[in-house]
Amino acid sequence: MNDPAPQPPAIAAPLFVLCLLYGGMTVIAGVLGFKQVALGSLAVEAGIFAFLMLVVISSAVAQLYGRGTANRLVLWGFLPLFASMALIGLVLLLPASADMDPERLGAFETVLSQNLRIMAAGPAAYGVSMLLNVTIFSFLKGKADDAGSTAWMMARGAIASALSQVVDTLIFITLAFYGEFPIGSLLLGQALAKVVLSVVLVPPLIALAVWMARKYDPRAA
Repeated sequence: MNDPAPQPPAIAAPLFVLCLLYGGMTVIAGVLGFKQVALGSLAVEAGIFAFLMLVVISSAVAQLYGRGTANRLVLWGFLPLFASMALIGLVLLLPASADMDPERLGAFETVLSQNLRIMAAGPAAYGVSMLLNVTIFSFLKGKADDAGSTAWMMARGAIASALSQVVDTLIFITLAFYGEFPIGSLLLGQALAKVVLSVVLVPPLIALAVWMARKYDPRAA
């Protein structure tokens, strides 16, 4: 009797890898955000690099597997986000070992402890901005004759990323810090930095992700 023909995997390998990377970026973004980095005259919290990777991955998934799949990826991203937050909370509640250096313990708690406003602002900004990014990126695809071209795909990525990251900044900073201090200059500086990074970094990374996925998955659009 002949062996049955091998069945294709339930999920394409490139999509599986992109999902793994996406989950990791949702977890690490909050930790990276505790460092401010200088990019020339621009100052930005380092968590933006992880968020831009979320933009890249969700845009690549929308390009390859459709808007519906990308939206589901964004929504499933809340799972590792909330799971990591819960685990961090548990670890902070557990008593530290008496052998742990107090300075190291203080640094650990400084980085991982957040007030409730910041904890609420992060997921809210994430959900709205990522779904907006997928919506804009997918909407623009159908509005040009060269919708399938790499150049237009990269342009859509820049536009969607820039707009969604401005919204992300507005939501996060307003929810986290409004009333604590004047937030106008912080909003403007963060939004400007994110727009610049969206235009410079996001388009080539989307093109690279799409190219690599198509190389290993002929079924990808």
